[in-house]
Amino acid sequence: MATLSDWFAGARPRTLPAAIAPVIVGTAAAAANMDLEEERKGVVLGFALLALLVSCCLQIGVNYANDYSDGIRGTDEERVGPVRLVGQGLAEPADVKAVAFAFLGLGGFFGFALVALSAAWILLPIGALAILAAWRYTGGDNPYGYRGLGEVYVFVFFGLVATLGTLYAQIGTITPIGVLGAVAVGSLASAILVANNLRDIPTDSLTGKTTLAVRLGDARARRLYLGLFAVAAVCTLLMAIWQVWAPVAILGLLIAWPGIKAVKDGATGRALIPALALTGLAELLWAVLLVVPLAI
Repeated sequence: MATLSDWFAGARPRTLPAAIAPVIVGTAAAAANMDLEEERKGVVLGFALLALLVSCCLQIGVNYANDYSDGIRGTDEERVGPVRLVGQGLAEPADVKAVAFAFLGLGGFFGFALVALSAAWILLPIGALAILAAWRYTGGDNPYGYRGLGEVYVFVFFGLVATLGTLYAQIGTITPIGVLGAVAVGSLASAILVANNLRDIPTDSLTGKTTLAVRLGDARARRLYLGLFAVAAVCTLLMAIWQVWAPVAILGLLIAWPGIKAVKDGATGRALIPALALTGLAELLWAVLLVVPLAI
């Protein structure tokens, strides 16, 4: 029987920076719009809070869905890392699936509230697609996470959609800074998944889970991880065209240096676990450091 602590660990709270960062960046980009003359301008904190609830619920939902789907396929039995409720036999698969659907449904509820209150109706079909994609990541008959497309999902939905959706709901438009921030967020969130899948190459290869890291191989997956950090840094530098102090946020990426070095130096297995945590922390710190330059 899974304990409350097991269920909490199964939600994988260390992945939440990937859900929080895009909302921070989207809201910061909205703040950068405050000096314009549109009817809707600047930050709407209520909309930002709803966007945060949507993002966090979807992140937790996809984590439980991944636990369920990988568990029933047997791909989590020998995996290194956080608690696997199904794979370790701690909880009934049906219970984990129900919790996954509950969080995805809760995310949909908050998403509908955000759309209705902001009148950003274009976000409604996009949000529905995000929920469907969350389940299809490792669920269903032909999950795209098993075909090397997981990073694409993360980049699109926890990068572009989450950031630009937060921005659009607040100001009713998309800005260049918002686009650059979304690409940077998506790159950093994808880097978390690359580090995770790099660690799991040996077990994924044996169980038939063909992640992007498995497709690329160890060496190229490591180069992709480093390249995603480079993309985030370049996007941050380009923000200086509109907000001169925006590149200060690059300092937040430096906290990931031990993880970057571990990946660069060929660390494997448990030695890569810090890279996951530090990459998520770097994404969150980068987003926080971006707030002041964009808001002034």
